[in-house]
Amino acid sequence: MSRIIAVFNQVGGVAKTTLTQNLGYQLAQLGHRVLLIDLDPHAGLTIFMGLVPRELEQTVNNAIVDEQPLPIHEGIHDLDLAPANISLSTAEVQLINASMRDFRLKEAIEPIEDNYDFILIDCPPSLGLLSYLSLVAATHVLVPLETHFKAFEGTGDLLKTVATVRRHKPNRKLQIAGFVPTKYDARNSQDTRTLAAINEQLAIAGTIYPPIPRSTAFVDASEERMPLAVYDPKHPSVQILKKIASSLESLK
Repeated sequence: MSRIIAVFNQVGGVAKTTLTQNLGYQLAQLGHRVLLIDLDPHAGLTIFMGLVPRELEQTVNNAIVDEQPLPIHEGIHDLDLAPANISLSTAEVQLINASMRDFRLKEAIEPIEDNYDFILIDCPPSLGLLSYLSLVAATHVLVPLETHFKAFEGTGDLLKTVATVRRHKPNRKLQIAGFVPTKYDARNSQDTRTLAAINEQLAIAGTIYPPIPRSTAFVDASEERMPLAVYDPKHPSVQILKKIASSLESLK
């Protein structure tokens, strides 16, 4: 069964897109068939993967609004990608009165689901309809959290949203895959305190994965349109990403 993971946090700047790309790559290196879905109108994942959003004729927007087949670009760093562009920003308005709108992404994924072992969805930084569609379509939620004193701001709302999806018919089997601390600086006492708080307060809700250090190498790699392990295979964070990806293999 394909594991469909929504990488979700309603706060921006937590390395959500970076995590989606790099974990997808590591899962592919473990021999899995992986599809990435960009559901953010800013199209960061699409850009990181080397496509030019404004040049795309078909995107995820066509799949969820017009109910067309999910457009897939194959074989980018051993990954497949369903891209986005700014047209996705109008989807929430266009879907206001749409029939079965909650299931539009789920229905777009179903015809190709068996082609992949893992499908990672890069959600927008909001609690809006697009994120909700991701949670309805997903089997699991993976939450990146910056190790900063504001890390917990809104986390309660995020967990309530997940609970709402679970409680009602859209997706009662949705599970929390865990939390990934990001942008961690072990030299910063605030970061170490925040990491301790994440382990103490959120472990009851899901697995706390090893923290990913703050590093400009991630920015450099994204500017070169490649995963960190391709850009700098010996970077220390590559081993951490490998460990997280290996842990995700056990999801059921």
